[in-house]
Amino acid sequence: MRVIPMNTEELDVDETVLTLLDNMIWPLLVVLSLAVAVLVPRTFRNLRSIEFILHGAVGLGFVTLAAGICLIAGYFDLSVGAISGFAAMLTGLVVGGGGWNLINNAAVGFALISLVGIAVGVFNGYLIGKVGINPFLQTLAMLIILDGATVTLSTVTVTGLPAAYVYPGKQAWSAITLLLIAFAITGTVLRYTSFGQAIYALGSDESSARAVGISTTRLTVIVYGISGFFSAIGGLMLTGFTGVVAPTLGDTLLFPAFAAAVIGGISLFGGRGSITGALGGVLLLGLIQSALNISGVQPEQIQLANGLVLFTAILLYNSRRELRQQVLSTNVSSEV
Repeated sequence: MRVIPMNTEELDVDETVLTLLDNMIWPLLVVLSLAVAVLVPRTFRNLRSIEFILHGAVGLGFVTLAAGICLIAGYFDLSVGAISGFAAMLTGLVVGGGGWNLINNAAVGFALISLVGIAVGVFNGYLIGKVGINPFLQTLAMLIILDGATVTLSTVTVTGLPAAYVYPGKQAWSAITLLLIAFAITGTVLRYTSFGQAIYALGSDESSARAVGISTTRLTVIVYGISGFFSAIGGLMLTGFTGVVAPTLGDTLLFPAFAAAVIGGISLFGGRGSITGALGGVLLLGLIQSALNISGVQPEQIQLANGLVLFTAILLYNSRRELRQQVLSTNVSSEV
């Protein structure tokens, strides 16, 4: 085998191409923002309009975090939206004056909604990591169960929630700040800690991760527990944004969350992707949603648009994956 030294400039170009592929979301976001500014100028009418776009995307942002961390670990969690809706509904009934009115206390509400999300996530993780149930089937079953449980608990909107309970999601500055902190902490942990690297290793190759001493079962349970927590916090933020808990709160979160994660560069096959990129996907979808609402598009048509966005996300993902493989294969062939 003869090694042919590669030109330094070629290496630099290839590295630049790979970097652009991994961060494709940000140029896309800039282009879309310019297009919306021209076609639907009312979207960026003033700072309040921009604040509203960001505020409205917070709930989706937390659910995208939930879906994204599972994808990086090599798993699917189809129950993220259902967890948001169920945790929000159960907690709303407990602390809301318009519900069961058991304990009208914000601190109890924060603790309960978090514990519900974590408990469901840990249950998913245990059955997947320990028992060996297929992640797709397990979380699909949980989605159906929780959707049914939510409407069983209440078929009407829950009101009378404590002011302090809805405050974090109601105030734009607090909701946006909490989302940015969550993304910053999660991104830092994934990139710079051994725990984060273990999650990437699990997503890349579970057998290899186990061979180097990673407890894949325990890690799977933890990942799903984190996913459940972020899903529940997404429900809390949406509760604050609307001021009430509707039975349909989590119904439309699943597919946009996956679309945001995939558009942001997280691999559907695990082991690759950036949480920061997923944030870009959230902002992009939030911008699209706001532009459609301002344009007077009907809810049914918005649902169609969401489907098209998800379809586009899959096409972009496939194109990006093929380009990456071409660049890497070119490098390998140049060394042989």
